Amino acid sequence: MATTATRMQQNKALTKADKILLETFEAHGGEKYHTAHYGFVFRNKKYTFQNNHSAYTYTVSYEKDGKKNLNQLSNDGLVRTVDGVKAELSEKLYNGYLSALNSVIYFATLPHKLYDPAVNKFYRGETVIKGKKYDILKITFNEEGGGPDHDDEYYYWINQETRRIDYLAYNYMVNNGGVRFRSAYNPRVVDGILFQDYINYKADVGTPLTDLPALFEQGALKQLSVIETEDIVNLK
Repeated sequence: MATTATRMQQNKALTKADKILLETFEAHGGEKYHTAHYGFVFRNKKYTFQNNHSAYTYTVSYEKDGKKNLNQLSNDGLVRTVDGVKAELSEKLYNGYLSALNSVIYFATLPHKLYDPAVNKFYRGETVIKGKKYDILKITFNEEGGGPDHDDEYYYWINQETRRIDYLAYNYMVNNGGVRFRSAYNPRVVDGILFQDYINYKADVGTPLTDLPALFEQGALKQLSVIETEDIVNLK
């Protein structure tokens, strides 16, 4: 079965956004993502992701109040167990656990999920950040297949030399909305796949994402948190 990247390569009508994303995909791990199986620690919780082309399984496990919690997300949906017993979840809790787990894996494995069918890609020109040249990609999502956060908008700044994602930004609508900007650091390749950590910054609601690199260089963004992926291990 041809992978998404292979099909894109075979398509003679690639847009500039497609070509840049394909190069970025290759720079971060390429085809290895399609059968990747890794574990890592994020904020004292243990995560795993296992891909089998279009099939996937994500997990997060942790202890709370002396009980072992496990959330598992796959193509069939999310299942939560506490001390090995399946938990019955309200729609709100179900969506909350699903979104939280999916979000962590999404960012940890960028740009792999940018090949999902619900993703729309647009080229938005070039810019310079801290003396380096970048191509800009805008990402939006279709309502169908785009999940509960399909209204979110993302920008990615792709280093023209390395084709790695050095910066990204997004706005979101839930909880009265927000604007975030992330700067990548500590890149390391683990068995062929690139993992990066990020410094997470905040901007005022309504700030255009295109303005964020300049505000970042001016020191005008407020640092909120550090996104650190630790103890990465290949489980294959």
